[in-house]
Amino acid sequence: MITAVRHLGPNWYASVMGTSVVGTAGAALPLPVPGLRTACTAVWAAALVLLLTLLAARALHWIHHHDQARAHLLDPATAPFHGCLAMALVSVGGGTLTLGRDWLGGTAAVTLGAGLFTAGTAIGLAVAVTVPYLMAVRHRVRPEQATPVWLLPLVAPMVSAAVGPLLVPHLPPGQARETLLFACVGLFGLSLLGTSLMLPLVFARLVTGGPLPLALTPTLFLVLGPLGQSTTAVGMFADTAPSAVPHAAGPAFTLPAVLYGVPVMGFALLWLGLATAHVVRARRQGMGFALTWWAFTFPVGTCVTGAESLARHTGLVAFDGLAVLLYGGLVAAWATAAVRTAGGLLSGRLLAAPRPAPVVLRPATARTTSGAVR
Repeated sequence: MITAVRHLGPNWYASVMGTSVVGTAGAALPLPVPGLRTACTAVWAAALVLLLTLLAARALHWIHHHDQARAHLLDPATAPFHGCLAMALVSVGGGTLTLGRDWLGGTAAVTLGAGLFTAGTAIGLAVAVTVPYLMAVRHRVRPEQATPVWLLPLVAPMVSAAVGPLLVPHLPPGQARETLLFACVGLFGLSLLGTSLMLPLVFARLVTGGPLPLALTPTLFLVLGPLGQSTTAVGMFADTAPSAVPHAAGPAFTLPAVLYGVPVMGFALLWLGLATAHVVRARRQGMGFALTWWAFTFPVGTCVTGAESLARHTGLVAFDGLAVLLYGGLVAAWATAAVRTAGGLLSGRLLAAPRPAPVVLRPATARTTSGAVR
């Protein structure tokens, strides 16, 4: 077991995030399907078990393979994935507050959810500072190396911003509720502005540098994360404001949920089309399964919850339909990633040491001014 976890990286937490969002997003769907909530609660429970398993495995990794853990942190391709730990903790915590109470009871669910939220938020803030710092002073990355993975440390606070309001009603009225709500608004701004700085680098790399390597192509879906999660967050602010700040619970919180959420969801759908086109191209060129396929899950799930939020605040059936449509894609992506991951674990391929790339002589190529290779 100790040897098996040597190459277990922080990217494995993406499987927890993807599993958790299947449960939380499904529970809020406007579908009168018998047993749907029970099924979603079971998925949340599976995410909790998976989280505890990975926490134990990663603890062994840090204790017995500290050299490899340090190498992961100093590797510019792996370090951003440390944000997945924070998002896994917070997303499972959110599921505990919305679904876990059915099986754990109210008090236990709030206690566990608050603990996961607090730990995840603290780690997320630490990662949001540490990873960009390392990128500047140790990693020495170049613009042509930009990928959507760079967004992961900056998205983690946005997940906390969307989940934190669930705890507001459980705090004493007054200062405690207001403080948590506005802290979540601060996390929203931190993540939104940070993402706004990083996303242009990713888009410029995509347009000027050509398509991403095949294995990294699914990471284009990561851009949907801050878009869908921020839409969800502003909706949660509007839902929670009446119990936290009654004197400002009107248009000050409700109007941005629509005026911000609708345009951002429109851009999310545009990016979804662009990312899907790149994935179809990559599959035709032989893109095989990798853990990056989990990028098809959590980011899409945030768009489901964002659409659900817009449906609540606009009353438009179109957003209900969008949420259901996106959720169908989410479930299909999750099932595919879960089955392929299980197969990779059983074969040992996913826990094996990375193989060095073969050294081959590349034929000389010439690029046109448009960037096309001829």
